[in-house]
This record gives sequence, C-alpha cells and structure tokens, in this order.
Amino acid sequence: MEQKQHQAAATANHEHRELVLAAKARSPKEAAELLAEHPAAVIATVLQDLTPALTQDIIAELPGGLVDGVMHAAPPEVVAQWRTNAQFAQGTIGRMMTPARAVFLPDITVRDTIEQLRPLVRTAIITYGYVIDSAGKLLGIVTMRDLLFAEDHMPLESVMLHNAFYLKPGLPLADAMRLVLGRHYPVYPVCDDNGKLLGMVRGQTLFEEQAFEITAQVGSMVGVEKEERLATPLNTSFKFRHPWLQINLATAFVAGAVVAVFQDTVDRLVILALFLPVLAGQSGNTGCQALAVTLRGMTLGELKAGAERALVLKEASLGALNGAFTGLVAALGMFIVASYQHNPNALVLSFVVWIALVGSCVASGISGAMVPLTLKRFGFDPATASSIFLTTATDVVSMGLLLGLATLLV
Repeated sequence: MEQKQHQAAATANHEHRELVLAAKARSPKEAAELLAEHPAAVIATVLQDLTPALTQDIIAELPGGLVDGVMHAAPPEVVAQWRTNAQFAQGTIGRMMTPARAVFLPDITVRDTIEQLRPLVRTAIITYGYVIDSAGKLLGIVTMRDLLFAEDHMPLESVMLHNAFYLKPGLPLADAMRLVLGRHYPVYPVCDDNGKLLGMVRGQTLFEEQAFEITAQVGSMVGVEKEERLATPLNTSFKFRHPWLQINLATAFVAGAVVAVFQDTVDRLVILALFLPVLAGQSGNTGCQALAVTLRGMTLGELKAGAERALVLKEASLGALNGAFTGLVAALGMFIVASYQHNPNALVLSFVVWIALVGSCVASGISGAMVPLTLKRFGFDPATASSIFLTTATDVVSMGLLLGLATLLV
C-alpha cells in the first residue's frame, strides 16, 4: 500500500511539472485552454509555480466560474497576492510582485530575527530582511551577512542598510530596467509613493520578462508575433506569419522593377550583375546595424525626445565612412574583374561601384534609423515591419545607383 502511495505521489508530481512546463511554453490564452481541462485545485497549484505576471495573464483568460473555483482552492495568502497583482496594469512592476516574507520591526534584536528566519528559510528563498515601521513604511534592509556578523543583542535599526533602493508598483518594466541596470541586486523591494512596503520582485524575473520582450520584438520583425510560442497551433502560426511574407514579396517586386528599368544597361554591361548582390548585401548589413541600434535605444528608453535628428545624422555619417572604405575594396574588385575581361571602361566602372556603395550605405544608414522612428510616429510597432521596409529601401537604392550611374557614365 505504501509503495502504491509513493508511486501515485510521484506520478502526480510528474504531471504537475509537465503542466507547469506546458503553461510556460504557451501563450496565456493557450495555457488557459490547457489548464481549463483540469480541476480547479490542480490549476491553483500550477499557477503558484508560474511567474506572477504570467499567472495574472492566464487567470484573465480563464472562464469566470473556473476562476472562482481556483481562488477557493488556493491558499488565502496566495489569493490575496493574486488580487494585489491584478490591480496593476500589464507590464508593470506591481504585476510581477511576490510577498515580502522576511519583514521585521526596527527594535527587534538580531537573535530574535534569526529565530524568526529559521522556519521561513524552510519554505522560501530569503535574500534580504525588510525593516518597516508600525505603518508599514520601509526603513531599511538587512542582509544575511550583516546578521551573521552582528552581535545578538543589537537591534535591527543599528544593523540595517538605510535609504534602501526600491521600485514602485506602477513603474513600467522598461523604466524599471533602466533603473536597475547599474545595480544588479538579486531582489528589489516594491513600495508605494509613501514608501510603504507592498512586496518584492526578483531581479531574475525582471530580466526574464525583458528578455522575452526583446526576443519578441526580434521575432515580430519577420512576422513572428509575441503571442506565438513553440506550442502554437499550425493554423495560428500561419495567420501570424503569412501576411508579412506577402508584403515582403510585394516589396521584392519593387526591387526587381528597378533592375527591369535598366535592363538595357545590364545586357550591355553584364559585369554589373556580379556586383549587384555585393552592393545589396553590404548596404543591407549597414542598414541592419543602424536598425538594431535604433530599436535597442527605443526599447531601453535611451532615445530621448529631440534626439532623432542627431541619430539620423550619425547613422548617415557612419554609412558614408563605412561605404567609403568598403567601397574601395569593391572598386578594386571591379577594376580587377573588368581588366581581366579587357573591358575598356574598367576605371570608370570602378568609380561607379565606389560611388554607388557610398551612396547606398548612406541611404541604408538613414533608413535603418528613420524606418522604426516613422513607424512609431504613426502608432505602429517599430519592430513589426522595419526589416521588410529596410530591405526594400536598401535594394532599390543600391541597385538604382549602380545601374543608373553606369547608364550615365559608361
């Protein structure tokens, strides 16, 4: 009988872990649909092992009647924290809070503090102790190291670190990341405008959420939406991605039309066809560098209002410098190939390649900065279609310059 009980417990633990992993791998809506097939008690235990923000998103997708059952099945202190988190907007620190368990008054001694910590460390990871006054205002924090080396009779107010840094619950994640980048604390207290301790948020949680936002932006650049996960159904993934591929195909025709306009030049100077992908690739990489820096600055809030003009000028200048030096190598390549083919215009063609590469790199640098800025100004997600429009701009300019200059000068 005892062996059967152990086996049943092991099976239940395995199923629980599988459900937790499955919920993490899905969008909140898909996770809610998966969990809705299980009893409320099972859902409650799974939600307790997820991040607070994901838990809130899943609860919002569950049917109302099932939510009531989950709330009834979960421990009261957990339900209280869920309701506290739900008061804050999505993407804010308050949504990611967990309870601050190690909370003490300033006049308690080090010995009594350690005694109170003993049962806590058996059920939770305690990094700091939080010292508050009778009204709940945060006075300071106590590290485990300070407790270890302090005298037993000393009160916490003489051991604690005063003026502790804290985050506010309504602070957006991006703003919080800017504040904590130079600190790298494992845990941050969360207080309201009056300094009252509301909870805490782990640094790991912040960076995981921020990493997800950044990777989601990278995916959305090629039509992979933030809601799409590995477990997203085939039909849903197709709906997310296919429209952007159709747009990309349409813009590719635009670049092809540029070549068609100069078809006579291509027929007359077949050697130019060898350098079309060189210019397109080089200018495309230049534009991607500018795009990456611009998106990173927008994501981290480094791009302040009024700094757009300076950014565009900087990227244009970088494009000119990079194009000038890489253009010399490309021009030398053209001169060698044209001379080998006994082309009488080898020197002129080399000059055409150099000018075209400089011009296309300047244009791609400007486009890499302007495209996301323009999309943002018109209310669109800067990462959603930037790469598609950037590719079109760089291809059209690079091919148009090379073939247009060749038509005029050769």
